[in-house]
Amino acid sequence: MRNWLSAVVGIAVLLLGTASWAFDAQTAFKLASGESDARIAAIDSVIADDDADAIPFLQKLLDDSVKISKDHAFVVDDSGAATDPVTGQAATLPDDADDVINNNRIRGEIEAALAALKLSLPDRIARLDAAKALQAGNVDASKLPLIQKAVAKEKDAEIHEILVQLEAVIQLNSPDKAIRLGAVHALGESSSPSAKEVLSSRLASSDETDADVRAAITAALKAIDRHMLGYEYAAEVFTGVSLGSILLLAALGLAITYGLMGIINMAHGELMMIGAYATYAVQNLFKSHFPELFQFYPVAAIPVAFFVTACVGMVIERSILKFLYGRSLETLLATWGVSLILMQGVRTIFGAQNVEVENPSWMSGNFTISASLVLPYNRIIIIGFSIVVVALVWWLLTKTRLGLFVRAVTQNRAMASCIGVPTARVDTLAFGLGSGIAGLAGVALSQIGNVGPDLGQHYIVNSFMVVVLGGVGQLAGSVLAALGLGVVSKFAEGLTGPVIAEICVLVFVIVFIQRRPQGLFAMTGRSAEG
Repeated sequence: MRNWLSAVVGIAVLLLGTASWAFDAQTAFKLASGESDARIAAIDSVIADDDADAIPFLQKLLDDSVKISKDHAFVVDDSGAATDPVTGQAATLPDDADDVINNNRIRGEIEAALAALKLSLPDRIARLDAAKALQAGNVDASKLPLIQKAVAKEKDAEIHEILVQLEAVIQLNSPDKAIRLGAVHALGESSSPSAKEVLSSRLASSDETDADVRAAITAALKAIDRHMLGYEYAAEVFTGVSLGSILLLAALGLAITYGLMGIINMAHGELMMIGAYATYAVQNLFKSHFPELFQFYPVAAIPVAFFVTACVGMVIERSILKFLYGRSLETLLATWGVSLILMQGVRTIFGAQNVEVENPSWMSGNFTISASLVLPYNRIIIIGFSIVVVALVWWLLTKTRLGLFVRAVTQNRAMASCIGVPTARVDTLAFGLGSGIAGLAGVALSQIGNVGPDLGQHYIVNSFMVVVLGGVGQLAGSVLAALGLGVVSKFAEGLTGPVIAEICVLVFVIVFIQRRPQGLFAMTGRSAEG
């Protein structure tokens, strides 16, 4: 056993004694001294060796924090203290040490070298930034081996797509026709505008003279256009579903109150506005008192916004609307007046200018499927939030005693009252529920744009269209109508512009209601028979 341990120790000592650092003092000196061509050759040598140990020194070079003496390079900080570029230990800076001068050519080569070397780092963000830096710069054949090595081991789809494009861009200049054809094919499988730009430039230039390669480039450009068109359609559908989910949240509460009481509530948009301002207030509370929990403020804002707007709604119902049931014109005018009061109250408290509600980190950023299809996290979360709210409302209306009462009053108020349903209390609770859901819509809206006193005015008309199109009091109809209007609106905007698109959607809804007044889903029960 002792002899075996001695042998292991001896081998380790031998290996340590013969090992040498890939990045050493001589390499650092070559990177920092000499003519531009010699320094670029040293940079290319570091890239060829995939020497990640050189990254800190190259960064210091780029930051103008390196000085050289006759045969040594030193890293110098702002205080003038010098360290060895290899060991990082303190060093004595000679009196004859000079600053390293980096011209634009050298700076470009250092930046490209840093990006290429960072492709092998374990951190995904660092690799993605490095790949994008290479994509934005001018890559040459010297970086091809390192890029090919990174392509072989890269598992992240977004980074891998960028690296494959970089590899193909370099190979387009290869003297080998087969390699150029392979590069064209690789770029043709992309949906990236940058790949299209590269191929278009190659086709327009006189560099490519081979007829087969030019034909392949033409075919690849057509393939890219097809890919991009498919992703554009997918992006429009996603944006339409996102808009539809917001319309659904805005219309869901309106569908309950309008279907139950027949009230045209023109203040419904202002209830959404109150929910958005409640979110803003919760954000400021977390910033000032619980900064360490700031990332969770939207979660806390959800019950706050629901409770505040539900209370406001019940106050409106008890103080005004209960005296106006059955008088549609009066309720419309009264709620319009309430909306003006609420807007002016918000202007008095928070000011007339829009306020900004900040997204937490987990709602920021995008989910990138391709360069033409980028899905923002906040909109994905809002779609999921809408699904949860719809599921909860469905459960409340179909599985609880309050839901049973609401459905009974909606279908036949007189009969429900005769069998002991407290219709006045149901009206108040249902109006509070609808108002609270409007507050939840305000929470969602606060995460995709600024919050202002006129926030709700942009959604009130579309909310009524959703309710009428889906069928009064019909939850499933509201879901289908909101998603349908959202998707159709986005596709129409791409064809005609936002103003004409909104007019076309309005005309479509009017024509549809003329042909089918009950909406997508007709109401059932004695009220429908009447």
